[in-house]
Amino acid sequence: MHGEAGPGKQVLGTIRKLGDGTGATRMEVILDAGIVDVWTAVTSPEQLAHWVAHIDGDLYPGGRFLSRFTSGYEGPGRVECCEALQRLVVIMDPETTEQTVIEALLTAEGNCTRLVVEERGIPVGELAAHGAGWQVHIEDLIAHLGGQQPGTWELRWRELRPEYEEMAAPLQ
Repeated sequence: MHGEAGPGKQVLGTIRKLGDGTGATRMEVILDAGIVDVWTAVTSPEQLAHWVAHIDGDLYPGGRFLSRFTSGYEGPGRVECCEALQRLVVIMDPETTEQTVIEALLTAEGNCTRLVVEERGIPVGELAAHGAGWQVHIEDLIAHLGGQQPGTWELRWRELRPEYEEMAAPLQ
């Protein structure tokens, strides 16, 4: 685990191996922002572009889109579930051998919002890279919600990678 979840605290990041032989990354943070602001940040293409990815396409259940993440990944996706202010599920690279599921869960906690983002279906050998990457994305979301510019994605990813490699080593 990396960090602890709480307002103004670090992102709590974990990785694990799933029963199907793939893995999952999970990031949890309590954001100092209301649930409407966080929901907008995770569902609006204009907001997403500030912290995680440029999205072109249809963002409604069943809708398909193309994404270009700040991490460099580019590919198709499909919205599986969209429960306003609560849950968003997207399938990346749908119907391919590289398909993963990204799920965001939001819970209001007073004036703050607990956000959990999990990506499942990742090859176990790629968990460290994905874990570090998702932590950088969530840190960029925190900066965005605070009115700040995101950091240098690749530099921060390189700083975090060894810690996630250490977490991933027993899962190989």
